[in-house]
This record gives sequence, structure tokens and C-alpha cells, in this order.
Amino acid sequence: MLAFVTWDVSPIIAHLGPLTLRWYGVLFALGFVFGSFILTHIYKAERVSERWVDVITIYMIAGTVLGARLGHVLFYSPEYYLTSEHFLEIFKIWEGGLASHGATLGILLAVWLFSRRNKFDYLWVLDRIVIVVAVGGACIRLGNLMNSEIVGRPTDVPWAFVFPRDTEHLQQANPGQTVPAGSVLVRRIQNRDNTTSIETSPAGAAVAAASEVAVPRHPTQIYESLFCVFLYVLLYGLWNKYKDRTPRGLLFGLFVVLLFSFRFLVEFLKEEQVSFEKGMSLNMGQLLSLPLIVVGLWVLLRAGKDPNNRYGYAVRE
Repeated sequence: MLAFVTWDVSPIIAHLGPLTLRWYGVLFALGFVFGSFILTHIYKAERVSERWVDVITIYMIAGTVLGARLGHVLFYSPEYYLTSEHFLEIFKIWEGGLASHGATLGILLAVWLFSRRNKFDYLWVLDRIVIVVAVGGACIRLGNLMNSEIVGRPTDVPWAFVFPRDTEHLQQANPGQTVPAGSVLVRRIQNRDNTTSIETSPAGAAVAAASEVAVPRHPTQIYESLFCVFLYVLLYGLWNKYKDRTPRGLLFGLFVVLLFSFRFLVEFLKEEQVSFEKGMSLNMGQLLSLPLIVVGLWVLLRAGKDPNNRYGYAVRE
């Protein structure tokens, strides 16, 4: 039996003068770095110039960041951001608030623009780009773990994590009671610079006034990160088998169906991300996943069946 893991890791790596280096930002960037190396290997194997990797990476960064930010604004908090008082906060990406479904739509648009402008087949590009998107997804979910965000519901599974830094989902403790086994007692401390820090006590400690409890939860960030690793292995293996004879749309359709089907299911293990989701049979993440699953199935069922364009095309050397 594994013991519950108390995840009390700081999201900040270091303060560099006025800049703050965070794990999320580093892992977000590493997704693009790793992706560039993988895509370079794929393009070289298919006799496509490596220079296109740099070009499409720029499109991907813009599509991912803008799409993820606008997705968060429009899908999760339109009543906050679409007001005269808070509208300019849309551009404060460093304060957090990115949505993966928005990133998906942003990537689809960015790849379409790249393909149209540079005369690549749209699905050919998507079939290769989803391989590296899976790597990026794994890195971003690890970034969520480092931020102690997007946590799961309470559970007693032996691999559960306790997130004392996730102050949104702490449970109120009653003075005099004992912290339940596996849980952590958390007390918020207001600092002189108006920031809030926490002080933790292990299970068995007596509860003082103004204390809260962090209970064991599903580490859903790890579930999703590992699933993205599985997707990468699967998609790369299929590409490596077929290479330039990969049926057009096969990898993209498979990626979308599997990723968002898993996302639909894992949402049942997550806490609500926003207040309006309370009481909903399906949360926003699940509702946004359904149309993408349908699109993925449609592409997958038609993969490689166009007699005039079975494998797609690219600008080759």
C-alpha cells in the first residue's frame, strides 16, 4: 500500500529581479522545445525542409496562447472579463487562466492559416502536429500539478495526493477536532506584503481556530499527463509505421477521439473549476469535449478514403 502524498511544492522556482520563474511557464515552454525536436525528426524523415518547423512553431505558440486565453475568458468567465472594469485583464496572461479547449481551437485555426499560406495539406499537417501536441499536453498537466490546481475529488485510493496549497478546496475544520488520517491541517497567514502563505500540520494535530483541512484527492493532473504520454507513444508508433503513407486524417482523428473521450471521463473525478458548474450533470469541460469527439470520429471514419488524396501532401525538398 502506498501512503498518501502531501504535495506542498512551491509553484515558483526562483525570483530573478522583477521576474518570477515558475514551474508552469518552464514546463509550458519545454512542451514547445521537445515538440520542435520531434517535429524536426518527422519532417526530415518525410523529406520536408526543417525550416518549416520554425515557421509552424511560431503559428503554434500564437494559436495555443491566444486560443487558451480566449477560451478561458469566453467559456469560463465571460461575466467577469467582458465588462468595462475588467476587460483589459484579458491580456494579463501571466496571472493565469488558460483553457485547453480554447487552445485546441486556436491550434486548429493556426494550422489552417499555416497550411493555406504555405500550400500544405491541412490534415497532413494536423496528423504530424498532434504527435507533439500530446507531448505539450503532458508537460502542461505537470505544470498544473506544480501549481496545485485542477485537483480531483476526495478519495481514499492509496495513490491519492493532498494539496494544502489548493486553498479553493480546503474543508473547514472545527476547533478541538483531530485532523483525519491522511489529511493535513492548513492555516492561512496574511503577510505584510498582502500575500497569503500557509502553515501546515500533519494528521493527528489538534485543530486551532481559523484552520482548514486538505484531504486526500485524485491527482487528476497526473492521470491526464500520463494519458498524453500514452497518446504520444501510440501516435508516434503509427506514424513510424506508415510515415509518408500515413492515411490522411488517421492520427488527428484518433488523437481527438481518444484525448477528449478521456477528458470527458476524467472530469467525473475532478472538482468543479468554476462556481456555475455546481449542480450541472456535465461540466463545461465535458460539454466542450462532446463536439470535438464527434469531429474526431468523422475524420477518423474518412481517414485515407479520398481516392485523390489518400495520404495528404506537403512542400517537400
